Parts: sequence; structure tokens; C-alpha cells
Amino acid sequence: MSAEQPPAVETPGVDDEIRDIADVPAVEVINTVAVHLLSAAAVKVGLADDPEQQLDLDEARKLIDALAGLITASAPALGDHHARALRDGLRSIQLAFREASPFPDEHGKGPGEKWTGPVS
Repeated sequence: MSAEQPPAVETPGVDDEIRDIADVPAVEVINTVAVHLLSAAAVKVGLADDPEQQLDLDEARKLIDALAGLITASAPALGDHHARALRDGLRSIQLAFREASPFPDEHGKGPGEKWTGPVS
């Protein structure tokens, strides 16, 4: 009995997806990633609609740090309109983190503040 190789599986649409992402401007990709980070951080600091959602400030801190770094590094390329909106969202989530924390970080030491400076 000879071992037969299964037929190669073709993934329809992969080439189309690769071409599609190549057509997306960098600013749009950065904004999309930033919104995902912001949304995930909001859930982790307890701002989700689901009251059963557990607070996870350790995870929120990581997401906020990543978001702050992304916004700070990409702000010059984003332009005022996009950067301002992202900074406002970041500031809001940083304040929500501080409010949710039973032991708030000292001023200027909160998540993302090494990138943004102190948030109050």
C-alpha cells in the first residue's frame, strides 16, 4: 500500500486579501490598530457593557502602554485630526485606569505616562 499525499488545499481569497492590505494607507492601519488597543483596554479597566466582565488592570496596563507608544511614535504621520482623536481616547482610558485602580500609581507613573507625560 503506497502513501498518497492529500491534494493541496487552496485557500480562496488569500491572494485577494494580500493585495487588499497592500492598498490600505498606513494611517488607516495605524488607526485601526489603535482603536483595537483602545477598545481592549476599555474592557480590561471595566468599561464594558457586560457587568460580568472582570477587571484586569495588569492586562489594561500593557494595552495602554502599547497604545501610548503607538500614538506617540506615529503622531507626526497621522496628522492633527487623527492624532488628536487618538490622544483624547488614550487620555480617557488612562484616567479610567487610575479611577479603577485600588492603589493608583503616583502621578506620572501610570500606564503610558512615560510616553505621554503625566495625565490628570
